[in-house]
Amino acid sequence: MHNDKLKSIYLSLLAAFICMLFPWSGLALTLRPDFMLLVILFWLLRAPNQCSVGTAWFMGLWVDLASGGIFGQYALAYTITTFFAVIYQRRLVLFSSSQQLVYVFSLLFLSQLILLILKTFAGKEFMGWSYFMPSITGVLVWQLAVTFGLNTGRHSHGK
Repeated sequence: MHNDKLKSIYLSLLAAFICMLFPWSGLALTLRPDFMLLVILFWLLRAPNQCSVGTAWFMGLWVDLASGGIFGQYALAYTITTFFAVIYQRRLVLFSSSQQLVYVFSLLFLSQLILLILKTFAGKEFMGWSYFMPSITGVLVWQLAVTFGLNTGRHSHGK
């Protein structure tokens, strides 16, 4: 069971990494959710002993290498975001669907805000409010996944 769960974690992180590497452009690039962070948040809920803040930091470094941006920006953003996710992890599985969506949106928004601050310090200009659109599409992807049966742990304790 343990090896199967680890394989699932690794494969889903690889799939999220591949989704990030797709040649997105135009509106699709503006709307592209942070697949890696969504997968990390999912596994923080489902398997907190196998996926942790360290996993988020490591995958953030991989995203930094692939994106060609400031080295460490995604690692820092993912680490801080998953820290807040871990703090409320036990309570998050008890949240209703709408409360969980609000919390996931807050985490995605926090990550983007950290990235925006780091990019601003590096000299980039503010890209407008459309910069935060991936937080909205990320929540939509989360809801779509939950609707199609992805168990985020909410109902697993009652059955």
